[in-house]
Order: sequence, then structure tokens, then C-alpha cells
Amino acid sequence: MTRQNLEPAEAGTRDDALVLVVDDDAALRGALGCLFRSIGLEVALFGSATEMLEFAMPDVPCCLVLDVRLRGPSGLDLQARLAQRGVHVPIIFMTGHGDIAMTVAAMKAGAEDFMTKPFRDQDLLDAVSAALDKDRRRREAGRRTQALRASFETLTPRESEVMGLAVSGLMNKQVAGRMGISEVTVKIHRGQAMRKMKARTFAELVLMAQQLGICHA
Repeated sequence: MTRQNLEPAEAGTRDDALVLVVDDDAALRGALGCLFRSIGLEVALFGSATEMLEFAMPDVPCCLVLDVRLRGPSGLDLQARLAQRGVHVPIIFMTGHGDIAMTVAAMKAGAEDFMTKPFRDQDLLDAVSAALDKDRRRREAGRRTQALRASFETLTPRESEVMGLAVSGLMNKQVAGRMGISEVTVKIHRGQAMRKMKARTFAELVLMAQQLGICHA
């Protein structure tokens, strides 16, 4: 079976989450599609790694249910290609021929789970649910970081420098000495930075800086 287009779930879906299934066994691929749609998930089905790589990933929580042994590039090859492209999607591997080395390779490369065929439907559904939850959290964290970065970019060079030095643990007097400005000016810049970053407390500003990777020696 060739790649199928995105198959919307029936009315009443829980959210816009998408399960991607890559398996060259048409019967199993179809059965998995029915299983996921039965609990209100959208599904996209692919018969090969190549077909999956041609798919335009939507901006929604996703997980990939992937057979290790495929015709053409293997599941492990697809995992590596997605990583090279910077596509971060939780992967649940399936195999009827799994071995320890394959499992270790998949897990070291970031796979969420590794299931040996035949497996219980509920075990797979549980694994998919956990993977989708993880992707939701990753996306939400990414949105928060993006918003913080946008706020940080509104700071003037002096405000960002004061913020960086302050969150690194320096007192206002030390920041003033380091920058060659008055302590009052430091307090003004620090207050402006907190306002623009929407930080209610200095401790919150420190956490924001850590999330942004801001650090001064």
C-alpha cells in the first residue's frame, strides 16, 4: 500500500494530535490506523521511510509508530534522517525480529519505546498516549521559550547586559563597577528588564535567564 493522505479522526476528537504509522505490512498498517482512530486520534499512514520523509509535518503534537524492518531504508535509518533534519517527534518502534543490539541502538538514539510484535492494543495505546503527552509538553516549553526570547529582544543592550550580570549572582554595586555606571542606573536598567520580561520577582527573572541560556562570566 502506498502512502495514504492524512486521515482525520471522527467527530469528537480529543485534540489535533497526529499519530504517524510507518509499516510495509499493509494489513497491520490499516489495523493500526483503525485502532488509533477508534480513540479519536488523527492518523497518517506510510508504507516506507521514503514516503514518510516526503510528508510535510503539521505543527501539532505528534508521535511516530515505526517498524524497524522496512523495505528500503530501515526504521533506524528513518530515525537518523529525522534527527538530521531537526524533526523532534517521539518514536515508538515495532519489530517482530528485535534483538538487544537493535533495541539499544534505537533507545540511545532517542526512541520512546520498543514493542515486539505481537503486542496488546492497550500497551501500544498507552505508549502512544505517553509519547503524545511528551510532545505536547515539548511544544509548550518551546512556545514559552520563544515568547521569552521575543521579550528579551526588546531589551536595550544596557538592559540585557545588566540582566545578564545580575542573574549571574552579582550585586547591583558589583554590576555597576563592572559596567562603569552608577548603582542607581543599574537599578533602573534592572527594573526595566524585569518589566519587559514580565518577571514578577527577581527569582523569576533568574529562571527566565536560565531558560534562555543567558550567562556572563
